[in-house]
Amino acid sequence: MQVQDTPEEWRVVATTTPFRGAKTSVRTDDVVMPDGSVARRDYQVHPGSVAVVALDERDRVLVIKQYRHPVREKLWEVPAGLLDVVGENPLHAAQRELYEEAHVKAEDWRVLVDVFPSPGGSDEAVRIFLARGLSEAEGERYEVSDEEADMELARVPLAELVRGVLAGELHNTCLVVGLLSLTAALNGDGPDALRPADAPWPARPFEA
Repeated sequence: MQVQDTPEEWRVVATTTPFRGAKTSVRTDDVVMPDGSVARRDYQVHPGSVAVVALDERDRVLVIKQYRHPVREKLWEVPAGLLDVVGENPLHAAQRELYEEAHVKAEDWRVLVDVFPSPGGSDEAVRIFLARGLSEAEGERYEVSDEEADMELARVPLAELVRGVLAGELHNTCLVVGLLSLTAALNGDGPDALRPADAPWPARPFEA
């Protein structure tokens, strides 16, 4: 048996969009179930996101601490952001986020993992990159605002962060998934065996 997710789309007999926000919206679909009944499903429509696990030469990961109002906590996270334009190259978006949030650039990029963070309630897809060969970006720092104006920035040993994840002290999805995936890669075939940075992403197709 091949354990692999497969594309499938059940018939939708009615759809509405009861809410539209600046970046996301809520859609309501009436979906035909396998037994012929119709069930209503509400979910967030999301443009997609990218995140970056930036690993330096001392095996430290670049992390930021940011206030997240829905959960009423300041969370340690990896640099991340939305795909602002339909069809945007996710690598370019990831490079932009690393520059804007940390004023850092990287020489080596790989696809670490692709995830649907909450597939029961959102169509959001996230591509998490591994970035290595870090150095300070040229030019002036990006001017931040809102929650980002209060961000903290740190480089923390990978092993210490993984301990925090398993101890229930760190909760951000991209951080948790990214760190554990990187640990698996390091203990397996190594980062160089990861997919290239321009690997296809069926969940969010893009121009190379």
